[in-house]
Amino acid sequence: MSRIILITGASRGFGKLWAKALLKRGDKVAATARNTEDLKDLVSEFGDSVYPLQLNVDDREACFGVVQKVNAHFGRIDVLVNNAGFGLFGAIEETSEQQARAQMETNFFGLLWLTQAVIPVMRAQKSGHIIQVSSFLGLVTLPVLGLYNASKYAVNGLSETLATEVKSFGINVSLIEPNGFATDWSGASAIQTEANEVYNPLKKAFKEGATPDSWGKPEATVPAFLKLIDSENPPLHFLLGKMAYPALKQVYNQRLAEFEQWKDVATEAHG
Repeated sequence: MSRIILITGASRGFGKLWAKALLKRGDKVAATARNTEDLKDLVSEFGDSVYPLQLNVDDREACFGVVQKVNAHFGRIDVLVNNAGFGLFGAIEETSEQQARAQMETNFFGLLWLTQAVIPVMRAQKSGHIIQVSSFLGLVTLPVLGLYNASKYAVNGLSETLATEVKSFGINVSLIEPNGFATDWSGASAIQTEANEVYNPLKKAFKEGATPDSWGKPEATVPAFLKLIDSENPPLHFLLGKMAYPALKQVYNQRLAEFEQWKDVATEAHG
């Protein structure tokens, strides 16, 4: 039986790639974008199997409305893929209030609104899978991506908690945590802060540290994504790419060593 899958940010990148893969194998997809013109190719190729919807995830009322429309249209929602988001590049000092708020509105609050909206639907079904597209930068950090890191750490904290709250309702939660991929996350859809020259050496070193091999091929994620969708016991944390695991292992080993070094001081502070 085909699944009903709601994917946000389906106009480009992972969202469009995964939506097309699901449609090709016979699933039904409700695809959202800020401009539905960007979804016309999916409609042209897959007809009634795709339900295109305009959505700015920053709008909480619109998020709840979209979930209601999808549930009414297809009769259920088996999987929510919270994919909408963008990258904000620049040092924390450089980041304006508007940029910081916009980053959190889309990457965190938009995901929260859709999650809140879909839970009652899945709870009534006694089944469902909420997939949050986070980042390995929700587990470790990189310089000049401070607000992006923060938004993904917030997504991870929310989703780990959510998993414990909804498990008894038959709802699974997964965090997709990719390393860098050659989508346009760092291109047309990215926002840049107003540069302060004191950070130029740091930005230069950061840019030079990335090799062509650092960036994964988006198309290669399709089999992994489909395995996650099809899993009866999906993982909470799901890394994508070959760079994420070694980076995480190094950072977590360093953290454990630091915790150990200061353990006695921490214990004494308990009183």
